[in-house]
Amino acid sequence: MSWEPAGFMFFSIIETIGVYYLVMALFRFKPGDFIWEALIVSLLINLQSYILRNELSLAYLVPLITVLIFIFFFSVVVKIPLVWSLITTILGYAIYAFLQTGLAFLLFGSIDAAQASLSNGYLLQFSSGLISVVLSIWLYKIGWGFKFDFERLRFKFEDILIIVLIVVFLGLLSVIVYYEQLFILIAFFAVTVIFLLYYAVSKERGK
Repeated sequence: MSWEPAGFMFFSIIETIGVYYLVMALFRFKPGDFIWEALIVSLLINLQSYILRNELSLAYLVPLITVLIFIFFFSVVVKIPLVWSLITTILGYAIYAFLQTGLAFLLFGSIDAAQASLSNGYLLQFSSGLISVVLSIWLYKIGWGFKFDFERLRFKFEDILIIVLIVVFLGLLSVIVYYEQLFILIAFFAVTVIFLLYYAVSKERGK
């Protein structure tokens, strides 16, 4: 039995949570407030990522899908306006990539060396994710970060727009995956979308 899928999931979740903590702390949101929702979304993101990379050879779609799901997550669950969700997600990933690149050179001497083996890759994911979480907690505690009036950039019918975009997102991805006949991946996308839609509707009703 290969442990590669389990290793991929474990270290990828650490990495994804690292990005989540960075975004939350940078913009003065308490990371622990939505940690369980973030863990669920992280699990779904990385299940889809593994299947896209290893079953469909569609690795080029993974970053785009991950960023889009994070944008929807921050819009729907954390309730950051859509425009700011886009900005914060991209900024969080850029900072994380910069940190991870620095660690790759520090630990292995080069990016190629970091990618030379699974163990190197896992170590890089673990160390960069852990450092991001610890750094984010420290930054939040000392009160450092950006605080904006996010509501100024909220569209009038943004909740409806987000729901429509999520449904369109699922539809487009399902068409791509349908032609590859990998229906389990469609199920993962559907679960992700149902989770986000549930929050979109419940938040709009003020629950």
